[in-house]
Formats: sequence, structure tokens, C-alpha cells
Amino acid sequence: MSEQTFDWSKFDKQVDLDALKDDVKAAEENGGGDYPEIPEGKYEVKIKNMELGQSKVKDDGSGGDPMLKIQFEILAGEFKGQLIFYNGVMQPWNEKAFGFQTHNNNELLRSIWDADHDEVVFDGFGDYNDLVLDIAEEVIEDDWNYVLDKSKTNKGYDKYEIVEVLD
Repeated sequence: MSEQTFDWSKFDKQVDLDALKDDVKAAEENGGGDYPEIPEGKYEVKIKNMELGQSKVKDDGSGGDPMLKIQFEILAGEFKGQLIFYNGVMQPWNEKAFGFQTHNNNELLRSIWDADHDEVVFDGFGDYNDLVLDIAEEVIEDDWNYVLDKSKTNKGYDKYEIVEVLD
């Protein structure tokens, strides 16, 4: 069998190795990712990670859509240390849904960053990625804390709202 060479560096560029090591350690400490379902309610949280990524690609080739991914870490109460995951998919191929999905992500980013309407806008995915990374850098480095209300929409989908930015 001949040896094939593959440039793995493109994947290395997509991974924050220090963050990955922390995530692997957290998974080991928490039983390998067998996390409890976090019920609806209000939680004091901080943002552990935030990025623009992609949804999972399914076996049939669908998926792989841009997605705002946020990990909120619960800071107090019964679920202290557990994570709440926000995955705001954006489907540019779906004209009806794309505007609504982008609006929802923008509203959450505005509340996280305590920003005005014109500070968080979608001007293409490259610019949006830079915006998400800028917000993440500020709120994670400065250790911003929030009250997050996790609820359901009238159609049964998870809904996330920052109801207070804490000092």
C-alpha cells in the first residue's frame, strides 16, 4: 500500500488546541459528555466559547450551514458548571428563513454585547465572523456575566434571551 500525504494543517488552523484540551478535560470530568438536560428557567451564566461555525453535515449531504455557536457556562445553582448550548443556524439557501435566523442571532449578539442596533449587522459571512470573534474576545476576556432566560417558543423550539448584563 502506498503512503498518501495529506495536509492536515488546514484542520489545525481551525482548532484552538488549548481550548480543545480544556474541553476534553471537562468531558472526562463530567462522564464523557453525558450532560443533564438543562430545564427552562433563568440562569446566571458567562460565555465560555462563541464562534461562527457550521452545522453538522448529515449522511445525505445536507447540513453544513453557517451557525452561530455559543457555549454558556452556568455559574450558580443546581446546574453550576454545566453548559447551555446555543446553535443559531443560518440557511442562506432558504430565503424565507435566512432573514429571520439572522435577525435572531443579531438580537442575541446585541444583548450579549449590550450594543446598539447599528453595531451588530450582517454584511456578509466574513465580516460577520470577524464581528462574532470581536464580541467573543471582549466578553470572554473581560469575564462578562449575564442572566440567561432559557425557554421555548410557541412551536416548541429552544429560545434564549439575555435578560440582564451583570457587573
